[in-house]
Amino acid sequence: MALVAIENLTVALPEGADRAHAVDGVSLEIGPNEIVCIVGESGSGKSVTAHAVMGLLPRGVHVTGGRIGWDGTDLLTLPPDRMRRMRGRDIAMIFQDPMAALNPVITIGRQVTEQIRAHSAVSKAEALKQAATLLGEMGLKDVPGLLKAYPHQLSGGQRQRVMIAMALSLSPRLLIADEPTTALDVTTQAQILRLIKRIQAERAMSVLFITHDFGVVADIADRVVVMRHGQVVESGPAAQVLCDPQHPYTRALIAAVPQGQAIAPLAADDKPLMAVSNLAKLFRRGGFFSSAAATRAVDDVSLTLRRGETLGVVGESGSGKSTLARCIIRLLDPDAGQILFDGADIARLSARGMRPNRRRIQMVFQDPFSSLNPRHRVGQIITAGPRAHGENAAACRARAAGILQLVGLNPQVLARYPHEFSGGQRQRIGLARALMLNPDVLIADEPVSALDVTVQAQVLQLLDQVRQQMNLAMLFITHDMRVAAQVCHRVMVMRHGRVVEQGPTRDIFAAPSSDYTKALLAAIPGRGALRPML
Repeated sequence: MALVAIENLTVALPEGADRAHAVDGVSLEIGPNEIVCIVGESGSGKSVTAHAVMGLLPRGVHVTGGRIGWDGTDLLTLPPDRMRRMRGRDIAMIFQDPMAALNPVITIGRQVTEQIRAHSAVSKAEALKQAATLLGEMGLKDVPGLLKAYPHQLSGGQRQRVMIAMALSLSPRLLIADEPTTALDVTTQAQILRLIKRIQAERAMSVLFITHDFGVVADIADRVVVMRHGQVVESGPAAQVLCDPQHPYTRALIAAVPQGQAIAPLAADDKPLMAVSNLAKLFRRGGFFSSAAATRAVDDVSLTLRRGETLGVVGESGSGKSTLARCIIRLLDPDAGQILFDGADIARLSARGMRPNRRRIQMVFQDPFSSLNPRHRVGQIITAGPRAHGENAAACRARAAGILQLVGLNPQVLARYPHEFSGGQRQRIGLARALMLNPDVLIADEPVSALDVTVQAQVLQLLDQVRQQMNLAMLFITHDMRVAAQVCHRVMVMRHGRVVEQGPTRDIFAAPSSDYTKALLAAIPGRGALRPML
């Protein structure tokens, strides 16, 4: 008998939305001690389905049909006070963004103990003891210090483990995990997936796991439900869906997962366009007069970059990848080393001296929404750079139409605002803005980490096409070795600010010499379990 039986669930969206229903006639079951994955892109209705089970639908979004069976009871008919008692005790949820879900002004210990004490009559001391035990079970170190810490003092992986501890504090029968690993490094993601699977087995708990990545599905799922536009298009045992998908959409999602098959290196060119030597960047904590030791964010890093080539910089959060990029583009001043660009050292140039080089080195940022001014129209956004360099506004706008077509957008979008576009479209706008200046070097800082796998595949293909057409040198920053393999001719692996290994991508994948690189490759979700579905 199923623990949860969702039958013909329909959830309506507010008037004026892009479609009438977020969820349209969805039926699925979650058995005891089973992990069911709901897979789909943004807007498929998977998170709305999970929030309907929790009774946490946002204002204006409401259930118009169907039932959610739980031990013979329809959760949709329960009064609010009884549903509140069930949350945490019977059904718990891990949210996608732990930083947004945790209260930033309350310590971790208080946040974990509040939930325990809200549902059970235990003393504060006993609740704190239980919280410490839970955090220890999550594999967290220095638990006494962690209990006194605030969310901003923890890493992303630590915050996610705290969220899992809170969800498990009352031993729920169903755990709902809503994209719990999307924002994490691949090694941290692998740890969290192993943790959830281990706890599920130890506690004989059911799990509803929401994701857009079939690589994750291959690592954790017993059964799979594929959703698109609010409807279930395919479901079945994980092995069946992965090995023999029936629906074209399922095949497209699986085919979009990077397979980790490295591309061939380019023929060597004697003269690099950019040569970075012994670059260093230090950050000092505690104020100007503090004696605290400095953190070496970038420590003696050297690299070369040639026209038409993509160099991947790979590593976890805190490895120094983004700091390196910001030093190269001179958004940060390096403390030591050389940055030879077209034969001239730009490492020590003043802001005025750097200005002529600004248009030749451009950057595409990780978050395609926060990097675009929400109050400006697309036309104003992508022509701002050339106009700042003295180009005629009318000429800029005319050229913008051609650049938009190059990145796969209709020139009519010039009159629209960023919020009117999807994440993939916004990333194309960010790329168009960078290309408007005809750069020689393009730095792409995690440009696809926030995108669905199908959109990610499109953007990666687009970046490679643009590189070839414009003969760009591209520095591609990522934490995902799968993505690096798809677009990078060479790879440089960083850890704690230092380069641990670099070379042709094929060589790194075939025979990594560093233990850290081996760990990154081993952490790739679904590695070896998926095959391209063409």
